Amino acid sequence: MTGEELRAHFREVIPVEQLLRLAKDYGVIERERQLDVERFAIALLMTGGTHEGGRQYDVLRFYLESGARRVVRGAFYAWFNEPLERLLVDLLGRAIAAGQRQRKLLPGILRGVSDWRVFDSSTVKLPKELVAEYPGAGEYAAVKVHKEWSVGTGNLVAYTFSPAREHDSPFLVVDESRRGSGLLMDLGYASIARLADCERHDVRYVIRLKDNWKPTVNRLVRGLITREVTDGEDFDVLLDQEVLQLTGGTVDADVTIGRGNQRVRSRLVGVATPKGYCFFLTNLPRRTHGPKQVGEVYRVRWEIEIDFKVDKAGARLDEISARKGVSVRVLLLASLLNTTIARAIVQSEKLDIRRDRNRSGHATRAPLHPILVMRALAAVNGTIANLLLDDCPRLADWNSLSALLRHLGHDPNWRRRPSVLDTIQGLTAPPGRRRRATLGTSRNHAGNGPN
Repeated sequence: MTGEELRAHFREVIPVEQLLRLAKDYGVIERERQLDVERFAIALLMTGGTHEGGRQYDVLRFYLESGARRVVRGAFYAWFNEPLERLLVDLLGRAIAAGQRQRKLLPGILRGVSDWRVFDSSTVKLPKELVAEYPGAGEYAAVKVHKEWSVGTGNLVAYTFSPAREHDSPFLVVDESRRGSGLLMDLGYASIARLADCERHDVRYVIRLKDNWKPTVNRLVRGLITREVTDGEDFDVLLDQEVLQLTGGTVDADVTIGRGNQRVRSRLVGVATPKGYCFFLTNLPRRTHGPKQVGEVYRVRWEIEIDFKVDKAGARLDEISARKGVSVRVLLLASLLNTTIARAIVQSEKLDIRRDRNRSGHATRAPLHPILVMRALAAVNGTIANLLLDDCPRLADWNSLSALLRHLGHDPNWRRRPSVLDTIQGLTAPPGRRRRATLGTSRNHAGNGPN
């Protein structure tokens, strides 16, 4: 991402020229008063990665350090209200839209769909005063952050907040709007009716086989067997009687799951792993995805788990001590804003790296790590605030900032431990030489030379 692109992205997500008007439209301010809207919005966003005090206190500290007029803490905390929540919903919507306008990166086994979407949720514990508004699964308060995440853009698509007591499944709806896309789901979203909806609306899916689902085999395509398997045999019985033998090879079969009127035809694949066999249900075609490729596609689902780690380690999603529901939601929105901006920077660099690969198809530089990018953003938050509030473009400074983010945010393990997604997307390179071994070799050559 060039300095000009970085500036344009920040100013699209935080439209400094429009913030005052937006604040008035949403009722954040009714008249000119002490609140400096521009500095307040930047403070909310840029303090996600700092870890010096409580979230709200850190926003206040950065707000004052940025040059805003002094305000007492109680009055400042009163600004965390419903109008501010509506403003942040707007800003996060802008950030999501900007991220989804980036080009999708879906090469290799990720092809064949408009995008792969991953669904999951993360629970954030809250002070006990909020237990009535946000009851947890036990006698405590907690909120769930539900996410829809794009594999193609590597970024947030949609979100919802709910009491932690509520189940994940109702928050995923498969309808005509998803036609041509793909879903990677964990068992929290397992439903035979949902798989039927995927078939009805031409949505590809990969999901782990649920323990209490009892598939019957219609046709065994791949697998080591001791006798012929006939249509309608119970898959679990075939395993229990060792008719289907799990000796390290893959399994691929057409199966039916469900009973009575709720029956779905699907494809079942089994892949050996160090922890035993994993079985998946999918409707990916065999001509494009063998069992191992299905397993690799499902492994990409782990990216949303990483994304929640980014939210927590980078944007302090789980460091919320606010005692009002609206204040909690404001801080959650600020965290998601922080992560979404960082993810767009990571995706932009991925696209550039893939474009600049060498003739062997290897990446010539490291991709960015989202947590490190967020830490880098926190380290230069004052610089970003000054650049955003300056009417002059100052492209040289934005270019320097972009280079610094690339230097501080690159993934140090990209050669030795690339992620599954980076590997599929072609963002890898052969392991480099160990520095110590290289130095030793140089000494040996020096010692063995002519006297």
